[in-house]
Amino acid sequence: MNANTSYLKIEVKIKDIQKDKVVLNTVKKRINEFEENFKGDNLLWFKELCFCLLTANFKAETCIKICEKEKKNDTFLNFSFAELSRFLKENNHRFPNTRAKFIVEARKYKLNLKDILTKAENENHLTSLGDFQNKFGNEAREFLVKNIKGIGYKEASHFLRNVGYKNFAILDRHILMTLYENKIISEIPKQLNKNTYIKIENLMKIIGGDLKISLAELDLYLWYSKTGKILK
Repeated sequence: MNANTSYLKIEVKIKDIQKDKVVLNTVKKRINEFEENFKGDNLLWFKELCFCLLTANFKAETCIKICEKEKKNDTFLNFSFAELSRFLKENNHRFPNTRAKFIVEARKYKLNLKDILTKAENENHLTSLGDFQNKFGNEAREFLVKNIKGIGYKEASHFLRNVGYKNFAILDRHILMTLYENKIISEIPKQLNKNTYIKIENLMKIIGGDLKISLAELDLYLWYSKTGKILK
């Protein structure tokens, strides 16, 4: 199977999924929610970061439930390491100690995370979210990877997508398996360093370009094709 046939196969699959109006509208709804998150304050962005710290190598659905329970006491903001670890354990997280440590260490950015990541937007007086993301999105991702423990390129891309960025791929195991099964990639990489991540991300940009959808939308459709679910 040549590369063009591989792309065509997965693109046809997504077009078929898009025929389901319920799925199509749910994807649009999620994208709108992410865009609204971009307008949120520093604390909203920090809590979204905590969600993405929790989802690494763990079930997104369980993490969503944890984040719902967290709202009652602002657990991510206020609990000590021991209290937060216990909270995560009681709510069935697989890595309560490690994730609690990451969240507590990331708190140094809870009051300025959005300000730091969108500094370029303010300095350049950009009014278009798309223009801003295209010009400065990579800088935001690099900052997250370099400065926040527990955040790699996948987690950084996940976070940025959830706060409205549309031009990053979230290469989790479901997405990688789908790309492998459709022969877009020849193997599932054991490790995703920066070069490998961007190489695969660029392959996904080809698919998104052919379908005239963003990587944020493409991720939701690919995830749905593998799991039958559209989460965040």
